[in-house]
Amino acid sequence: MGLLCGRDLVFGFLLFCVLSSVSVGLAAPCAFPAIYNFGDSNSDTGGISAAFVPISAPYGEHFFHKPAGRDSDGRLTVDFIAERLKLPYLSAYLNSIGANYRHGANFATGGSTIRRQNETIFQYGISPFALDMQIVQFDQFKARTADLYNQVKGTPEADKLPRPEEFSKALYTFDIGQNDLSVGFRLGPDQLKAALPDIVNQLAAAVKHLYEQGGRSFWIHNTGPFGCLPVNLFYVSNPPPQGYLDGLGCVKAQNEMSVEFNRQLKDRVTKLREELKEAAVVYVDVHAAKHGLIANAKRLGFADPLKVCCGYHVKYDHIWCGNKGKVNGSEIYGGSCKDPSVYASWDGVHYTEAASKWVADQTQNGSLTDPPTRITQACHRL
Repeated sequence: MGLLCGRDLVFGFLLFCVLSSVSVGLAAPCAFPAIYNFGDSNSDTGGISAAFVPISAPYGEHFFHKPAGRDSDGRLTVDFIAERLKLPYLSAYLNSIGANYRHGANFATGGSTIRRQNETIFQYGISPFALDMQIVQFDQFKARTADLYNQVKGTPEADKLPRPEEFSKALYTFDIGQNDLSVGFRLGPDQLKAALPDIVNQLAAAVKHLYEQGGRSFWIHNTGPFGCLPVNLFYVSNPPPQGYLDGLGCVKAQNEMSVEFNRQLKDRVTKLREELKEAAVVYVDVHAAKHGLIANAKRLGFADPLKVCCGYHVKYDHIWCGNKGKVNGSEIYGGSCKDPSVYASWDGVHYTEAASKWVADQTQNGSLTDPPTRITQACHRL
């Protein structure tokens, strides 16, 4: 009798899993009219270029054939989200020239953090537009575009403005936290670990604020394996023989901190789902996707994932992507590799378009999300 009950329980669980996956697959696609994105350089489509010095060639040239405000050779994961939802690429909120906000806006800027930092962009590249400022900008954007739309409704000018009633139907995406870890590593691991609860709580506060403003669909990326960014090895010519690097050749302690940040973020997102009764809140494990790409790079057709496509980094000489410098008296240009599509890392900090597409494909189908949710169905609360 006990064995039969056990079998029944197992069968019931498997049937529940199958029916759950089928129900997700059969859920009606969401007609998202817009995307509002918050983040850092992993999803910045022109904000930091508009606010400070524009990103120069060879950035953007693989896909856009010119610099396009993105820290990559082409498209970012947020661009692939827009494509999947059949929406235009997002204009940066800070970009005053040629912007179109009919289907959303991008508040992300390169170097942004969740928590405000007591640094300037000219010291360590940290943006003044931390997440709380991006939320303030969103509030202003929402209020001012609604006022302007009511003034120009029915004219061609209205075609570049969001519809006030569509903010509640939009998808709100987050890809931020990597720079909080970067700042924390400079301060020390103990101080960073102590700060993690406040960091994830501030992200949660931003989501709650958007919910109070009418947002109902949230797609929240965790952070990638920080220790696998090639930049972390540029200045480490002779790493300690034991314990410093993990099995992939990445900085072990940094990757462990990324995992801990993501653990706390996932726990907080789970609580958010309970607190925001009318919201669909999806946690997206981009860490698993990026780690999988790095671990299986050769099998997937990529070169060594710890090598960079753009820039000159040989021994103690480092000339960053798009810059010029002198090595042994000769001028060297930090140019692009011949084929960025076989590289995972573009410039040592940011991923190539090919890597971003692979990550997008792995995460948008719901296999690496909690709850399992395709991005086209992310308006459904599960």
